[in-house]
Parts: sequence; structure tokens; C-alpha cells
Amino acid sequence: MNTREEMLARMRRSQPAPVALPELPAFAQGGGAAAAGFDAFCEALQRMGGKIAPAPAGGDADAAVRALFPDAKVICSATPEVRGTRTLDPTQSPAALDDVDVGVVRAAFGVAETGSVLLTETELQVEALGFLAQHLVVLLDPAKVVATLHDAYRDPAFAQARYAILMTGPSATADIEGVLIHGAQGIRSLTLLPRAA
Repeated sequence: MNTREEMLARMRRSQPAPVALPELPAFAQGGGAAAAGFDAFCEALQRMGGKIAPAPAGGDADAAVRALFPDAKVICSATPEVRGTRTLDPTQSPAALDDVDVGVVRAAFGVAETGSVLLTETELQVEALGFLAQHLVVLLDPAKVVATLHDAYRDPAFAQARYAILMTGPSATADIEGVLIHGAQGIRSLTLLPRAA
């Protein structure tokens, strides 16, 4: 046994016994976000700079995305509903997405309290899609909205994910004079497209 193996063996023997995490209490909403559901989610998302697109006519999400961004040259989709102009390839370097005009993903669920959407490695396929695209279109089933962040943390989609992000609107920053700029460190816009799964 070399020094490294000996050191790791000692650490393994010295580990404390596992302890279960404490149970999180349920926080009452008093009929607020829980009662309003999708409407409360939409209001919160818009407060954070996100946009809500009308549900696609005839259910054609592909046509809806192209109508929202008619000048987009590179559309990269992680959903079967939208074809895109470039196939998303998880084997390529994430930097290969640096010229994507529009990224399209489906959120696992939305959070009414904050207007956030949950995106995991399953939805994104390549995590960089959610940050390198200029604009992000998020498909969300209106029935898949939880009331609070506490509910989000309890959801199996969040708990079982290797990578998870609760994204709320586009990237934004404001300097000391209070000038708000979107897209400074990430996507310039986040547009929600209501669409049942």
C-alpha cells in the first residue's frame, strides 16, 4: 500500500456515521402562490425580466419559436418539439455553442413564488446551452408549477439531478447608477412558451 492509499484508508475509517437530514417543515402559503399557480408564476417571471409568449397556435412550437425570433440564424433545441437549425451534440465542447442565437429547452417545472424554472442536465443536455445562447426559449407545461422554493427542493426532479439550476429571467446587472443591463453575463432574454408535456 502506497502513502496515498494508506491516507485514504485512514480517512475512510475515521468517517463519522451517516446522519439523516432533518425534515423540512411545510410552509403555509395562505392561498397566495399555491392558489394562483401558473398565473402567479407568470407575474413573478415578468417581474424578473422574463417574457411570456402566447401558446402556439395549433400546438406548433417550432413555428412559434421561429416567429418570435425571425432573424435567428442558429437555433439549437434540446426538445423534440422544436427542430432548430443545429443539432445539439453533448459530445462536442460546450464552447461550440458560442454562436447560438436561440436555445430551446423544456423546464422540469416552474416555481410560482419566484418565477423560476428548473433546468437539469436532462433538460439542457449540454449545460452551456442555458448560458451561451443569446436568447432562451423555455417550454413549460402550465400544470407543472409548484408554489414555493421549498416545494421545488422536495421535487424528485430537483433532488435526483446531478446538475440543477433554478433560472429566473435573463441575465441582468446594474451599475452603481442603477442602470439595468440584460445579457451581461448570460442570456439576453428568457421567453416562456406555455406548452403541455
